Amino acid sequence: MTLDDLGPRICIMGPSNSGKSTLADALSQARRLTAIHLDQLHHLPHTDWVPRPADEFAALHDAAILGACWVMDGNYSRLLPRRLERATGVILLDVPTAVSLYRYLKRCWFDYDRRGALEGGRDTVKWAMIRHITIATRANRARYARMFEQIHLPKVALKSTGALAAFYRSNDLRR
Repeated sequence: MTLDDLGPRICIMGPSNSGKSTLADALSQARRLTAIHLDQLHHLPHTDWVPRPADEFAALHDAAILGACWVMDGNYSRLLPRRLERATGVILLDVPTAVSLYRYLKRCWFDYDRRGALEGGRDTVKWAMIRHITIATRANRARYARMFEQIHLPKVALKSTGALAAFYRSNDLRR
C-alpha cells in the first residue's frame, strides 16, 4: 500500500497517544492536506480537556469532512461512519500500551508545543487517562481492529513502532 493509494482524505485511527496527531501533521506537510485533529474539535480551547456539547462537536466534524483534501486523526466512533463515507483511505496505529503510556507522560511533562494539543491548554498527568491507556485501551484495540477489518477502503495497519517508523521512511515523511 502506497501513500498515493490512500487518496486525498485519510482517517487515522488508534489508541490514545499512539502517534495519530504526529502522523497527521507529517502527512499534511508531505501531501498538502489539511490536518484535522478531532480532539481539538471535541474539546473547548483554553480548557483542561472540557468537551464541547455533542451536537456542536458533530457539527464541527461534519463541516470538516466536507473538505476536498484532509487527514483527520482521532476515533470518536459514533461519528466514524460519516467520516468513512467521505474518506479515501484509512490508517490504523496500534503501538504497544507501554509506548502509549510513555508518550502520554512525555507530552504532559516535556512537550509544551505538541501536535494536536488544545489551543491555550496544557496537558497534565491525570490518573483517569493513565487508567484509560493501561486498562480501557485493551478493549478499544480489539474494537478498532474489528472496525478496521470491515472498512472497504484502501487501508494500512501499523502494528508496532517499527512498522510506523518504516512507514515514515518509505513515504519520506518528517516528524
